[in-house]
Amino acid sequence: MRLIPETPPVPIDLVTASGSGLDPEISPAAAGYQAARVARVRGLPAERAQALIAQHTGGRLFGILGEPRVNVLELNLALDALK
Repeated sequence: MRLIPETPPVPIDLVTASGSGLDPEISPAAAGYQAARVARVRGLPAERAQALIAQHTGGRLFGILGEPRVNVLELNLALDALK
């Protein structure tokens, strides 16, 4: 019998990225991992937070270089604008 509730694995960039908070972008997985908490703190439905994450997710450069990413500053400004 498992006493600890199932939780999704922590996205690697939340573990390995700078702790300074200066990273301008995070992975969509990292943003999604935090979405429920951010929605709860801001008094939003979780679906609204997920929609904003999707709106602020950029694709690969030229369609092939790098990984999809979420611009944290733009996402936070969009969240602030909902007030």
